[in-house]
Amino acid sequence: MRHRVARAWMLAEAIELLHRSERLQRQFFQIGQPGQSPCWEPPVDIYQHGPDLGLLIALPGVAPERFEVILEPGAIVVRGERPFGADIGPGAIVRMEIPYGRFERRIRLPEGSFRLSEMLLENGCLKLTLERLP
Repeated sequence: MRHRVARAWMLAEAIELLHRSERLQRQFFQIGQPGQSPCWEPPVDIYQHGPDLGLLIALPGVAPERFEVILEPGAIVVRGERPFGADIGPGAIVRMEIPYGRFERRIRLPEGSFRLSEMLLENGCLKLTLERLP
């Protein structure tokens, strides 16, 4: 009997954790958030090639005309929108984990001046190369 009680308790705990994580996801990735504030931040990898920097930013399903890259003193900003409505055919949404709507990622740069020397959108990732200026 004790075996069943422990299994039921573990299952209840697991279900509660799943519900809590789904509530957190809905809180941070809201569709149609009011105002112009961004509602999600794309993940980024940063690597260094000598004095230059490379950035790889995940933008799945974002067309080139739907984002902008702004180089500011001390930071680079990538912002835009991933529109809702991917063409996946008829049916009901069962689960939605890929964020939609406005996004913005502000990445602080190390000391110095940089210029954007390469920008390539490929396989859902934006590749940026920043050349350090003398």
